[in-house]
Amino acid sequence: MNAKSFYSWVCAAVCAMTFAAAFVSTSHAAGSEEQTSAAAVQAQNTMTPQPLILGRGVNVLGYDPIWNQFEKRRFQEDFFPKIKAAGFDHVRLNLHPFRHMTESEGNIKFNEGWESTLDWIVNNSLRNGLKIIIDLHEFQTLSKDPQANKAKFIAFWEAMSDKFSGYSNRVIFEILNEPHDKLDAALWEVYYKEALAIIRKNNPERPVVIGPTQWNSINKLDTLNLPGEDRNLIVTVHYYLPMRFTHQGASWAGKELQETSGVTWGSEADLAAVTEHFKKVQDWALENNRQIYLGEFGAYDKAPMEGRVRYTDSVCRTAEKMGWSWGYWQFDSDFIVFDVKNGQWVKPILGALIPDSPSLKEN
Repeated sequence: MNAKSFYSWVCAAVCAMTFAAAFVSTSHAAGSEEQTSAAAVQAQNTMTPQPLILGRGVNVLGYDPIWNQFEKRRFQEDFFPKIKAAGFDHVRLNLHPFRHMTESEGNIKFNEGWESTLDWIVNNSLRNGLKIIIDLHEFQTLSKDPQANKAKFIAFWEAMSDKFSGYSNRVIFEILNEPHDKLDAALWEVYYKEALAIIRKNNPERPVVIGPTQWNSINKLDTLNLPGEDRNLIVTVHYYLPMRFTHQGASWAGKELQETSGVTWGSEADLAAVTEHFKKVQDWALENNRQIYLGEFGAYDKAPMEGRVRYTDSVCRTAEKMGWSWGYWQFDSDFIVFDVKNGQWVKPILGALIPDSPSLKEN
């Protein structure tokens, strides 16, 4: 074993052991952090592992009526402790703020009520021991016309950088979900580096999530040119392969997939494909000494449940063996792990995500 191979092996082993330990013991945040003193924040930040281990998570609130009218929300306050009790360590908050931003006299501000809703979500997450990723989910709008939406992109990160500067590192920033289209590798690098510079002014050590272009593709990692001196960057990829299985019957995925049904998953070849794909990502991570966050994965509700369970379990266990954190897509709406209407976990999916979840024992 040469020196480079030995170093890679050590990195992988340490990362995997640290990740496993994070599942066994997750620290709890208590109380609203906006009232925390500067000294207390500094002490808490000092205790934050570098780099922060996100652990097991779930995507939340991207398509909830809460953003238009708080009283009509599907997501209730008791869902935060339910998520924690089920064994999750973090939530990834999918934000679409551009439609809630107004420009007046050269200034861009959030519409009334939007920030108070954000505060409610962030502070409830932290009170319940959940880390939270502030994920700018404006991937369609910004990717389609980057220049026309750049002012809102910059204004958003200026606001978030200032707003959360006094919060502990349990609040994580994700610069943009799934850049694609006109946000090719070259232009995306310009945009994320400008946003990162804004963030680092007030948040020099806050964990920041950045992924490659082409929908956070595992095949585009080599296009990322991250600043080597910034060790608080977490690299994200998304995984929905094969699309014919994971998106069968999905109305937004094109006519062919919309009309596809009955596709199964779970053969030896299927299992081997996950390992092969993830090994490619792991090789890049070790070569570049970066932590990987699998920020989205899952199979749409219209796929056969048996295959969805096998797929979800395979993706999770393979990611965990490599020391990655992950965030399942998603809590509510579609691909669901929680049935909001009936107030119950979808236990086959929860069991595939977290086999030892205490919530599986609930009636």
